[in-house]
Amino acid sequence: MSTIAENLQAVEATIAGAAEAASRPRSMVQLLAVSKTFPAEAVLEAMASGQTAFGENYLQEALDKIEAVARAQPGAPVEWHFIGPIQSNKTRPIAASFHWVHTVERLKIAQRLSEQRPPELGPLNICLQVNISGEASKSGACERELPDLARQVAALPNLRLRGLMAIPERQVEPALQRAAFARLRALAEQLRAGGLQLDTLSMGMSGDMEAAIAEGATIVRVGSAIFGARHYE
Repeated sequence: MSTIAENLQAVEATIAGAAEAASRPRSMVQLLAVSKTFPAEAVLEAMASGQTAFGENYLQEALDKIEAVARAQPGAPVEWHFIGPIQSNKTRPIAASFHWVHTVERLKIAQRLSEQRPPELGPLNICLQVNISGEASKSGACERELPDLARQVAALPNLRLRGLMAIPERQVEPALQRAAFARLRALAEQLRAGGLQLDTLSMGMSGDMEAAIAEGATIVRVGSAIFGARHYE
């Protein structure tokens, strides 16, 4: 069985190869290790190999893990990203405990995060989630409402709108994978043309990160390829 360190090395090689193929600097793509359902020990093992950014979906699990990692490695450079659905009654601990939130799809949620962000922590980095494939089962703002939402979120204090995030419909063909990511990139370009300062495309996971990098991903969210298969209760 591969260790987390070995898996990280393999994922790093994939990212580097995809960046080179796309004529992009490797430094332009951040690896977000999605540690949901895995214990704090797995996060600490990844940190020992130099990984510093971790993504979590489930709030209570994440808060326990953040605390455990801080106890085990006080002062260690670690960046926590919330990448799960957000309920209105959960915004306060998210605003206080995370560096990034990738899954904002409604103005109300953004307003609550802004109001509840402790000022001493500095602005909370925000990505707007877009339902790029138009799936009824998927979260995210629709393309039509995105420009207004982006302008309103960008104007909120205590937040910094960084870019867009999407989880496209699952595709096996690289060309189909790239088509969805290209649409998200085009939306970000339209928002930039309208005056918004965006620098982030959070897109691509274990099965499609190469296609995402080819289309300009700046954050790839990789879980199972690092930590192994998930076992949900």
